Amino acid sequence: MELAIILMMLLIVVALGALKLNDGGLSFPFKRKTSLLTTTERNFLELIERAVGNKYRVLCRVRLSEIVSLRQNTDKRTAKNALIKASGRQLDFVLCDKQDMSPVIAVDLVHNKGKEGYKTQRDWYVSSALDAARIPHLRIKVKTGYNPQEIKECIETKLAPMQRKQPKVVIPGTQNPDNPRADKPKRPLRSSRPVAA
Repeated sequence: MELAIILMMLLIVVALGALKLNDGGLSFPFKRKTSLLTTTERNFLELIERAVGNKYRVLCRVRLSEIVSLRQNTDKRTAKNALIKASGRQLDFVLCDKQDMSPVIAVDLVHNKGKEGYKTQRDWYVSSALDAARIPHLRIKVKTGYNPQEIKECIETKLAPMQRKQPKVVIPGTQNPDNPRADKPKRPLRSSRPVAA
């Protein structure tokens, strides 16, 4: 019995030694990256930050699953497939509201470099998911010579339809600047009930 225990311990030591030799003695073969962003992404980030000023927070390399969520009553199979697809997609930049960090617009860079390029083909899953979540998706071609004003105009142009669709909130008791008489009580012009004979 004692011999079996000694042989088992010896086998474990040999197995651990073999594992150590197999991975070069490193359990975590990592080193620090020199930069989180490519040169193009870093330059574009500076350009976006100058364009939006203090209006938005700019986040880089955000997974689609981090800015969209599933609707209630989604069946489990559809939800699982959607989450797998969304977590595999990445957006280059997301502009968020400074107050509540809600996503306002997603920005992807399009780079026609080489045969395939970078995001030259529109990812219809990403676009459709963002449309369903009512988050505008802006695709900007990478080129030299952009200035912050051009980027600001692109962002504002993409946001304009969304801002028109959102209803204006008027607090009761305050004046609506579009219609100063909107919050005042109105008398009915005519009763909707039939006249009794």
